[in-house]
Amino acid sequence: MTTAEQLLGIAREAAAAGAAVLAARSEVSPAGLPLAAAEIGQDTKSSEADLVTDFDRRAEEAVRTVLTTRRPRDAVTGEEYGTTSPEDPSGFRWSIDPLDGTTNFVRGIVYYATSVAVVGPEGDWLAGVVHAPALGRTWWALRGGGAWTARTQGADEHLPEPVRLTGPSGATGSGLLSTGFGYDPGRRRRQAETVAELLDGFGNLRRLGSAAIDLCLVADGAVEAYAEYGTWEHDWAAGALIVEEAGAAVRRPQHPNSDERPDWLIAGDLGAPGDRLDPAPLGRR
Repeated sequence: MTTAEQLLGIAREAAAAGAAVLAARSEVSPAGLPLAAAEIGQDTKSSEADLVTDFDRRAEEAVRTVLTTRRPRDAVTGEEYGTTSPEDPSGFRWSIDPLDGTTNFVRGIVYYATSVAVVGPEGDWLAGVVHAPALGRTWWALRGGGAWTARTQGADEHLPEPVRLTGPSGATGSGLLSTGFGYDPGRRRRQAETVAELLDGFGNLRRLGSAAIDLCLVADGAVEAYAEYGTWEHDWAAGALIVEEAGAAVRRPQHPNSDERPDWLIAGDLGAPGDRLDPAPLGRR
């Protein structure tokens, strides 16, 4: 019988495999400087700013290798290679983002991560892991088992014990609102106007460039709330569960595909009702 603890162990193994590929960036640029397109097989997807690299592809292959080896009857949905379904499916499905924050990665900005999460036959997200190699941090959560974080590298061999996360505890008015922006100019302009209105209720704004890490920082309590329009399932699958298990409210998009039905992802307390968001969240019109 499959247990959530077993799934979490596999998620951690798979995320570590993807993060190990990303950590090899230092071999290309030991000083952490921006990478040239020719060095990393850089290409674009939906726009000139929507980047994909050989690191994205190799990290997803590494994650998939772990998952298909350990769970050959599970489906896998990934950012780069879509969904693969076995002939005799188990009912479990993994949602993976091998490199969340590709633009940061290319430019030498440390906010990027591998994200791995699994959803069960009943539609519940059961386990999720976000592994950020450049930050030396990993976050994880188990449904009903809380959210945790730990340092994964350091100058000494004695790393501290994992810490259980409890989410934001400060006042929204003096806190931080985090967000991200998509690649379509029209969508980005509309979201920026909405976020500017929401910002009146916060102390300031942060925009890190990785939805997975943004969510984890809400779980940390470093950021009071996060809201972004147009995220995909692989962006939020692990991070949303981590926030939820840390005790903060989460509103997941109603559809996994942002191209077909873009929607709002919300974590924490925005200090305002959902009808202030424009476009309105799906299901609230």
